[in-house]
Amino acid sequence: MAPKMSLPRRIAARLVGHVLTFIARFITAVRAEWKGIEPVQRQRIYYANHVSNADMPMIWSVLPVSLRRKTRPVAAADYWLKNPLRAFAGRDVFQAVLIDRRPDERTEDPLEKILEALDEGSSLIIFPEGNRNMTDDPLLPFRAGIYNIGKARGHVDLVPTWIANLNEIMPKGEVIPLPLICTVTFGAPIHVEEGEDKDAFLARAAAALVALAPAEKGA
Repeated sequence: MAPKMSLPRRIAARLVGHVLTFIARFITAVRAEWKGIEPVQRQRIYYANHVSNADMPMIWSVLPVSLRRKTRPVAAADYWLKNPLRAFAGRDVFQAVLIDRRPDERTEDPLEKILEALDEGSSLIIFPEGNRNMTDDPLLPFRAGIYNIGKARGHVDLVPTWIANLNEIMPKGEVIPLPLICTVTFGAPIHVEEGEDKDAFLARAAAALVALAPAEKGA
C-alpha cells in the first residue's frame, strides 16, 4: 500500500520530486521516445534494462506528471532503507514498492506486495533482470517475476522500456557526467498470451526490450 503522509510531508516529497526531475534532466538531458505507445492514462508496468542505480529515477522523471504520480517503482528495500535520506526518497518521493531480497528472512511475499499495488490502481516500474547488468551482453536473463505478474494481472500492459547512454554518461568511477543525451524509449505493450509458458514469454519480453536499443555506431 502506498504510504500515507501528512500534508507537510506530502508537500516536501512533491517538492523534492520536482527537484530530482530537474536535476536528472539537467545532468543527462534525458528525453522520452514513445514508439508504438502514447503517454496516456492507462495502468501499465514499465519493464526496463538495468545498468545503473539511476535507471529508475530516469524513467520516473520522463513520465508526464499525471502519470508519474500514479507510477511506483518496485525496488530493493535494503538499498532504499539504508539511511534516512534514501528512505525518504524511496518511501515518500518515489512511493516505491519496497521488496525484501532476503528469501530466508522476509515476512511478506514480494509478488503479493506487487499485486496489491496493482490492485490499488498504481502503475509500476520493474527491472526483470533483478541485478544491474555489468556485462557486455544487452540483458541478463529475466527472472520469473514479470511472467508471474503478467499472468496474474493480464489486463495490465507490460511496456518494454529501454534506457540508453546512462552508463556512458556516468561510467563507474567517474564524478563528472559526460555530455551525452540519455533516452528512455517506451515500446508497444505486450501481455502473457493464453497458454504461453514462462520460458517462451520471458524470451519474447526480452526480445521486445532489446529491439528498442539504439543501433551500434558503425553498424
